[in-house]
Amino acid sequence: MTDAPSIKPISTENIFSQEKFLEWAKLHVPEINPYSDITIRQFQGGQSNPTYLIEQKDLSLVLRRKPSGNLLPSAHAIDREYKVIQSLYQNDFPVARPVAYCTDQDVIGTEFYLMSFVQGRVFWDPRLPELNDHDRSQVFRQMNDVMAHMHSLDPVTIGLSDYGRFGGYVQRQIDRWTKQYRASETEKIPAMDHLMEWLPQHIPEFDATRLVHGDFRLDNLIFDPKEPKILAVLDWELSTLGNPLSDFAYHVMIWRLSPDLFRGLGGVDLQHLHIPDEKTYVQAYLNKTGLTLASPKDWEFYIIFNMFRLAAILQGIMARAIQGNASSDKAIDSGKRAKPLAELAWEQVLKI
Repeated sequence: MTDAPSIKPISTENIFSQEKFLEWAKLHVPEINPYSDITIRQFQGGQSNPTYLIEQKDLSLVLRRKPSGNLLPSAHAIDREYKVIQSLYQNDFPVARPVAYCTDQDVIGTEFYLMSFVQGRVFWDPRLPELNDHDRSQVFRQMNDVMAHMHSLDPVTIGLSDYGRFGGYVQRQIDRWTKQYRASETEKIPAMDHLMEWLPQHIPEFDATRLVHGDFRLDNLIFDPKEPKILAVLDWELSTLGNPLSDFAYHVMIWRLSPDLFRGLGGVDLQHLHIPDEKTYVQAYLNKTGLTLASPKDWEFYIIFNMFRLAAILQGIMARAIQGNASSDKAIDSGKRAKPLAELAWEQVLKI
């Protein structure tokens, strides 16, 4: 666990004019005092969008911006992030409070937005060794509740009808990640070939559309400093409209992954740790959302699809590492997990 993300001085390529920022804030963010001392530092990490902590006396805000330079038209869509956070905040969903959005690139060089800084705890290991049995159990209850809440929201009612396409989400995802994998293939992985052939032929009929997070996992959540309560869900970069059961299966995939392969729960004594088993956890979510699975095979499909998707992502990291476009040691280590993950996914197929 860490109580606060790592923060560092602003890197050279991400420095911007504090004077211009304060001039803009004077007109658009009354809570920032343009005449008081201000500290701006950068969060450390691999975020694709540079993120900063802005501090004054009794005030902490987060600034998130597009990176500088030429960008792909659909990349780094922080306007989408701000839109979904704004919508969710208005509907009592745990996210940081949106403060302001700036489209004027003359202020700091790119578009950016401000949101509140949520002080709390971030957990990394789903076994939660730092918590007692009661709190550990409550963390899992909270994650289940929050996902069920998100997937129970009607995108039209909350103003997100144009946030993505309705229907056909899984098919589009299979097509997308198959192309991505082929473009970044560095070695032959027979299991991936098998999966790319099997998946399109076994898509479940269920095709409801809800807001999906795309990367809902433990370390993308801020918990209360003292209670096992989620204060904010972070990292909405991959959010869109899509299949809620597929989104939930990505979150539940850790029950199938070993701690050695990923930060998972595979092979862990769940009863001893007071962590619900996969079947109990899934049923709790279905009870809360009113969603149903036509058959156990459908659930297995969603788990297998998400393993495939993650393996394709890891293969892309490996390709960038080999090309010298990623931090070598960490990236190559991540990339090496693509093959065992694909093989694990294919093993799940053979068990059906």
